[in-house]
Amino acid sequence: MRKISYIEDFESWRKEFSFSIPIRIRFSETDMFGHVNNVSPFIYFEEARIEYLKSVGIFSDKMQTEGIPIVADLQCDYLKQLFFQDSLRMYVKAVHVGKTSFDIHYMGVNQNDEVCITGRGRIVYINPRSGKPLALGEAITEKLMKVSLN
Repeated sequence: MRKISYIEDFESWRKEFSFSIPIRIRFSETDMFGHVNNVSPFIYFEEARIEYLKSVGIFSDKMQTEGIPIVADLQCDYLKQLFFQDSLRMYVKAVHVGKTSFDIHYMGVNQNDEVCITGRGRIVYINPRSGKPLALGEAITEKLMKVSLN
């Protein structure tokens, strides 16, 4: 496997994931060559990220009135092709939690237990009225760290 810049030791990195959701590859997500279109993994990242953030409690009513999480950057590494009707397990974890943002990593594993896609991104918590970064606060930081450590 080729070296991925944000992964130091692939096997250790892989074992650190605990949160995941299932994804079934739909026909509409494939291209004329029959494999998953290069934009589709970003949709899978979003779906997994939202479920992950819900599990952390970021989308609770109280949290949404204080701030909202936005994607500041997003990267995908394509390791193996995915095809229509493949089963994908999309994993998400927080790897670094700062004052106003956190970094998350993604790993997509197919039905043969092969890692097909990996990704990383930075999420910034902002004030919805001003658009300025907002401190995550202890509650969010603790929840992100707890989910990542389980």
